[in-house]
Amino acid sequence: MGNLKNACIAFLVPFPSLIFFVTFLHRYDSAIATSAPAGDLWEWCAGHPLLLANLLFFANVDVLFWIIGLLQSNNWMIDLYWTVIPVMLVHYYAAHPRAVADPARSTIVTALTWAWSLRLTYSYFRREQWQWGAREDWRYHSMRKDYGRNWWWLSFFAVYLSQQVFLIGICLPMYAVHSSNRPWGAWDSLAAAVCIAGITIAYFADTQLHRFVTRNRALEELGAPTVPTLDTGLWRCSRHPNYFGEQLWWWGLCLFALNVGQGWTSIGAAINSLSLVYITVLVERQMLRKKSRTEAYREYQRTTSVWIPWFKKTVKETKTKTR
Repeated sequence: MGNLKNACIAFLVPFPSLIFFVTFLHRYDSAIATSAPAGDLWEWCAGHPLLLANLLFFANVDVLFWIIGLLQSNNWMIDLYWTVIPVMLVHYYAAHPRAVADPARSTIVTALTWAWSLRLTYSYFRREQWQWGAREDWRYHSMRKDYGRNWWWLSFFAVYLSQQVFLIGICLPMYAVHSSNRPWGAWDSLAAAVCIAGITIAYFADTQLHRFVTRNRALEELGAPTVPTLDTGLWRCSRHPNYFGEQLWWWGLCLFALNVGQGWTSIGAAINSLSLVYITVLVERQMLRKKSRTEAYREYQRTTSVWIPWFKKTVKETKTKTR
């Protein structure tokens, strides 16, 4: 019953923004067709696409998701909507009355965003065993314990307002793509290749990780020893190939923006990459807390690249460096 309830909430929760945006497009298009004033509100919405996107995010995600999170004592929905909001934003920028774009670039960026979203959504539900809102991200769960009674109001900033900065910022290249009709060029071809590589690497890395976790879970149920560290496949060359693939995707989008002269929109991807450095540290600390894998994981750290896939160091090389 709880699974069905959370599924209904997840489907219904974006409707306030969708209804407002569709109403805005209808009113504005009708005003242009009849040469009548659109009204101050609709004129403002037409003139400020980025500000409107931020206001809709603030009202529909920051405030509404926060309230739902308080009522459920679980901030699960923001993780799910990380896979959905970029798709909504790329369509928002493409449909906005002030949008100007090369048709090929707009179509390919939109299709790639859908491919990225489907990959991440599938990985999310596979990890959650096809449950809606079964658990909260471990970082939020940890903060809930750390901040206690103050978490109810701190969560608004830590979980939701911070996500607005990251999501709106990281999707700025989608705005850039729909603010210039410069024709498709060589940079666009490279950008598409980088995006596809990122999506592909992230998919296989997530799949290998899922199989590893599933196998260890089965071993635990049988009372057999588990494998302490995943160091095969893509994970042999990188400790976080899923993060590497995700970063390739976002920086590929930045190449599209660069080709239309909007390099400044890379600021979101840069902030995201810097934040991922901190998240990587947190994840690795979490890995080292379990005594059964500490020694193996420390050896894994010594021999394997952090993000960028590279040749594995031998034990002899690591010992030489420590002398």
